[in-house]
Amino acid sequence: MSIGDSLIEQHPSTFTDDFEENKVHVEQLTNVEAKRVRNRIAGYITRKKKERNI
Repeated sequence: MSIGDSLIEQHPSTFTDDFEENKVHVEQLTNVEAKRVRNRIAGYITRKKKERNI
């Protein structure tokens, strides 16, 4: 299970299909310091949320 999957499972109502909002939440909920890694996690979560909304 990836970090993104874990975050979605633990905080399902926190994340949306908005990348910018998800970036902020990933930064608050994890200790990931690298901006690129944070953005990749937020992008993964955003894609997963968009898939579920279709």
